[in-house]
Amino acid sequence: MKKRSLCVLSVACCFLPVLLCGCATVKEAAKGFAGVSTKVLEEGRKDGLRESFPMDYSACYARVKDILKEKFKMKSVEADQETEVKSYIYAEGQQRNMIAIYLSETDTTPVGIFFSKGEDGNTLVEVSSPSTYAKELIAARIFGGIKAALKPAAQERKADAV
Repeated sequence: MKKRSLCVLSVACCFLPVLLCGCATVKEAAKGFAGVSTKVLEEGRKDGLRESFPMDYSACYARVKDILKEKFKMKSVEADQETEVKSYIYAEGQQRNMIAIYLSETDTTPVGIFFSKGEDGNTLVEVSSPSTYAKELIAARIFGGIKAALKPAAQERKADAV
């Protein structure tokens, strides 16, 4: 009987903090264990890199997804050489206003790309990561890719005006 009481007490001690903290903590802990949590990315937004673009929200979101699907060259720290890699999207949703990726299919450094509707149809894009290298690398790819997409549109408007 004494062993059974000890077992019940052990189980109660394990689940009591869960009950007191609520289900959100359990859900986030499960996501963290599975490797799909975005909490660290959301918390790091204050230190993220951000830029606003004269592009509507849906077009900007779609362009960023296209950029992330493209292969890019990344320098390998171990081999001190460049290899072609592709980012791996592990969480996304326009309703959530974000795309969460791993830097590559083998490097699971998380990077978050957040979207906010701005004034005059502009879209603010924020890039967050616990790794400064990953944040700067992905921000440069995304911001450069969006700017490259905007240049032909600006040139077409100039040609139409002439």
